[in-house]
Amino acid sequence: MSTPRPKVRVGQHELGGGELFLLAGPCVLETPELAHQIAETLVGIARERGVPLVFKASFDKANRSSAAATRGPGIAEGLELLAEVKRRWNVPIVTDVHLPEHCAPAAEVCDLLQIPAFLCRQTDLLLAAARTGRPLNIKKGQFLAPWDMKNVVAKCAKAGNPNVMVCERGTSFGYGRLVVDMTGFEHLRATGSLVVFDATHSVQEPGARGDSTGGNREHVPALARAAVATGNVDGLFFEVHPDPDRRPPTDRTWCACTSSPRSSTRCSPCTARCARASAARPTPSCRTRALRPK
Repeated sequence: MSTPRPKVRVGQHELGGGELFLLAGPCVLETPELAHQIAETLVGIARERGVPLVFKASFDKANRSSAAATRGPGIAEGLELLAEVKRRWNVPIVTDVHLPEHCAPAAEVCDLLQIPAFLCRQTDLLLAAARTGRPLNIKKGQFLAPWDMKNVVAKCAKAGNPNVMVCERGTSFGYGRLVVDMTGFEHLRATGSLVVFDATHSVQEPGARGDSTGGNREHVPALARAAVATGNVDGLFFEVHPDPDRRPPTDRTWCACTSSPRSSTRCSPCTARCARASAARPTPSCRTRALRPK
């Protein structure tokens, strides 16, 4: 008999406990119109499928390959827009924090704070985020073994915050390539935290285009299905955009955000393609029936 999965309250949702959930949205905030367009589409798809959704968008991307890359509107304008999305679409919000001083203002608006993979061992950032009392989604560094995430979780618990999710987003494999070790999900689960799989960043090819990151979004559905099939994944993470081919710098990993969840040509985050492996799992940790075509 499998051990019951933990639960974490994020906004109006209680995530985990054996039910698959989604973190999805654009990589970075662009315009208010686009943010609302994507939120409307995702909320509609999630409602149709009965899947809890947390809307994701960043106000600043401080880890771009090039200084010339678009970073976002900044913390003040970005949080104002995220608050507007939250009110209008009645959806919880998750955003990245890069500095300890980002944490308190972000926590006033956002229901979930996300620690970028490159920063997952930065103790001051982890403690500042944990002390806000908001739950955390901590991405595993591309350089870190999955079993070492127990130390990251322990830092947050020491700060008084046990409400942590650990997120796999690929592991460096030589230069310019990431791989996903499916056995690593079992080690992430052993941390006692909810486990999230970031299917879009896992197909990145870091530095592949010289001054920006490349990737191959065609691999996203297969990786998402495989991750869920391990029985150790509680939630899926996707970055989406209505027209990713025209939006630099990470367009080759973003999924196309379409209002049609049955599309066979686009990687809409709630398609059944990300859940068809559920029947093959001997000890599933989350049900994906809600994502299958009706």
